[in-house]
Amino acid sequence: MLDRVRILAQVVESGSFSRAARALNLAPSSVTRTIDALEQQLGIPLFKRSTRQLVLTEQGEYFLARSVRLLEEADQLVQSLQPLPVAPEGPLRVSVFESFGTSWLAPRLPAFLARYPGVRLEIELDNRLVDLDAENVDVAVRVGRPVDSGLHSRHLLTNRTLLVASPAYLARHGEPAHPDELAHHNCLIRGHGRQRQHWYFRQGAQRHRVAVRGNLASVGGTPLLCAAEAGSGILLLSSWMVQQGLDNGTLQPLLSEWQASPYEDRHDEIHAVFRGGRFLKPQTRAFIDFLIEVMKPLQGPR
Repeated sequence: MLDRVRILAQVVESGSFSRAARALNLAPSSVTRTIDALEQQLGIPLFKRSTRQLVLTEQGEYFLARSVRLLEEADQLVQSLQPLPVAPEGPLRVSVFESFGTSWLAPRLPAFLARYPGVRLEIELDNRLVDLDAENVDVAVRVGRPVDSGLHSRHLLTNRTLLVASPAYLARHGEPAHPDELAHHNCLIRGHGRQRQHWYFRQGAQRHRVAVRGNLASVGGTPLLCAAEAGSGILLLSSWMVQQGLDNGTLQPLLSEWQASPYEDRHDEIHAVFRGGRFLKPQTRAFIDFLIEVMKPLQGPR
């Protein structure tokens, strides 16, 4: 079963059966037979066969998200049985997209440095798709599937988004009781303001697509978060960005009985992308393991 799941994960990561076959050094027919056998074993379809793109079914997304954790735990178990490695030390260069690095990772870096005092860590907050080889980056934390088949990756998080607003905004404008009511609110938009934006809501068999608009748009989440906490509007943003505001009361969850997303049929995945495969520098492996550890509390139900 685990071998089949590894091939499934590679197919999803590669974006096609043929590219997965090349990455695994297998025949494409072997990859196809493995996925067919896994579907028969599970009794569910894993991919939507009617689309041109390789898209997981809802059951496929559910299965992969949870089985990836089992793969990681199996790898960690095997690793724990190996002889103790050399203590991590030396330089480590990491690229992290800005909002995640600022909001979530930065406050946790002192714990990593305390655990590994011999590591000299260099962090770059950068939303570019950095070239790890050309820029000598050891690890990059990215949103979305890795597209470079020459790199390795570890799944860190299936991103969840939450709908929130400040108590002050809700006191002035009222709290929406249904997704359709967002059309009458000032919504803070993640993306380019000139593009028509939609938010998607799911509750059981119900699906709603809501056109939203507002007076502030940003590709980065930080300006939107500041505006929401100041009472400027309603925000749909990653749970790891809004959790502190929910904890301290500057933000309030909305429409909690609905699953909200900026996408109709997919979820953002956060990965650690790195060079080296099994032959990682000890400090690189230690940092990836640390990321997996500190991000576990963010994992939640779909």
